[in-house]
Amino acid sequence: MIFARLFLSFFRLGLFTIGGGYAMLPLVQKEVQRYGWMTPEEFIDMIAIAEMTPGAIGVNTATFVGFRQGGLLGAVVATAAIALPSLILVVAVSKVLDKFREHPLVAGMLLGIRPVVAGLIASSALFIAEAAFRKIGTTGLSGIDPLAVVLAVVSAVLVRRFRAHPIAIIVGAGIVGLVIF
Repeated sequence: MIFARLFLSFFRLGLFTIGGGYAMLPLVQKEVQRYGWMTPEEFIDMIAIAEMTPGAIGVNTATFVGFRQGGLLGAVVATAAIALPSLILVVAVSKVLDKFREHPLVAGMLLGIRPVVAGLIASSALFIAEAAFRKIGTTGLSGIDPLAVVLAVVSAVLVRRFRAHPIAIIVGAGIVGLVIF
């Protein structure tokens, strides 16, 4: 039963998500919460792990959730399910899209999808920020940890303003987190 649920959930996500892994995260989050596969904190940790490992974040996320729910077979099922719709659609649409790319309806549809993808990515960013800044076991704005906010702002400034290497920032933030938290 779990393998069928994993396959159907991730196949649907792969089929209806446009914009890549970050646009997919809010939908993955809904599925994970819907079936009680992991807590919000575990979901955030999973995103961090999916970010650190090579490969697409959507595929890494599916693999992690699948492994968590069904071991190695669950990981294979979820990974195949999330990748299969793209494979099918790319093969089917590639020939047709080249012929109609300049058509006003197709061009308009592609332009209309862009803001939706941006909104889905922004939704993921807000979810991650909310969970990352919240003290464990708290809710709402009163549960925001000011040290976590300061660490995020300092990291952003170091990367954007001073062009610090992101890996150095991740390692440094990990060390600071061990000391402070």
